[in-house]
Amino acid sequence: MKHTEEFSRIQRLPPYVFAVVGDLKMRLRRQNVDIVDFGMGNPDIPTPGHIVDKLAEAAHKPVNHRYSLSRGIPNLRKAICDRYARLHGVHLDQESEAIVTMGSKEGLAHLSLAMLDPGDVVLAPDPTYPIHKYAPVIAGADVRSVPIGPGRDFFEDLTTATRQAWPKPKVLFLCYPHNPTTEVTTLEFFEKIVDFAKENDIWVIHDLAYADLVFDGYTAPSFLQAKGAKDVGVEFYTMSKSYSMPGWRVGFCLGNARLIHALSRIKSYLDYGIFQPVQIAATVALNGSDACVDEICDIYRERRDRLVEGLNRVGWETPSPKATMFVWTRIPEPFRKMGSVEFSKLLLTEAHVAVSPGLGFGSYGDEYVRFALIENEHRTRQAVAGIRRLLSGARQ
Repeated sequence: MKHTEEFSRIQRLPPYVFAVVGDLKMRLRRQNVDIVDFGMGNPDIPTPGHIVDKLAEAAHKPVNHRYSLSRGIPNLRKAICDRYARLHGVHLDQESEAIVTMGSKEGLAHLSLAMLDPGDVVLAPDPTYPIHKYAPVIAGADVRSVPIGPGRDFFEDLTTATRQAWPKPKVLFLCYPHNPTTEVTTLEFFEKIVDFAKENDIWVIHDLAYADLVFDGYTAPSFLQAKGAKDVGVEFYTMSKSYSMPGWRVGFCLGNARLIHALSRIKSYLDYGIFQPVQIAATVALNGSDACVDEICDIYRERRDRLVEGLNRVGWETPSPKATMFVWTRIPEPFRKMGSVEFSKLLLTEAHVAVSPGLGFGSYGDEYVRFALIENEHRTRQAVAGIRRLLSGARQ
């Protein structure tokens, strides 16, 4: 046997669009070019001190060094259920309707493996966070896109995609507040989704990664607040953004008991859970005051205001998002025909600013780029100055 052919699952994954920009960024940095990096949504804000202190305390206890539980320690599952009851009025059974995951990505991927068979059809927004498409692809399913963005009627597009799909769609992925478009929604929207899911016998998987990064009086509803939501789906929540704990990898899958059981079964074969001191610290975080969450949100709001104001001031028309840690903006008209990858490369070489090309999130995102709010005020001003030079040159 000659080991020359690519493995079939790997063949199904497209080239990683973000790598094109990432490779150029590294080449420029090796040339000592100072790049202001708004690319990856990797929070730079330190994890609140009381959470870190609890981790350190728990890590000094040898009993916590042993294998943990793949579905999460009981106190952590209770803490997330208590949080949902407190903030959303959603009551969950910690034994059958809640499981701890290693961040949302791991949970989304393994739930897809548990639910989907080769040839199953999945509906996912376009553009969207890549795992919403490629977790099903890795599981062998086929993905149909539902366009999302300005000027689109989501339910009209959803109805069309469902009607045209064969076989009948099995799962619908959603993410609100949305990455990358920053679109937000209402509880009424989720109630319509529940009705649609019941009428069409579709499971719903909702990613609530940006639940707490909300601005200007907006509050993000939980999908599970909708009447009957637990009958048709689950929701993922993560501590990565809300508590600035990205590297800790603490997430949750909550809702329908059948789906929670399926994820629990497959995880029981694949992992022994998160390091127990991390789970103990996460429990303290969830049970404690939300003051640290509010402070983190305020930092992102200030960064949003600074970046959006700066971009608009130099002639790049950019809307101000009501949620997430991103700014999603259409490429300025003089550069739009380049597409998002070439424009992102131009921003790097000429303005020394790194962003994520919209194409990396789906074909409907190719006229856009995404800024992650991970640079401070000084660096943001530096980036805006570089962008001003680029745009001024285009006008001459």
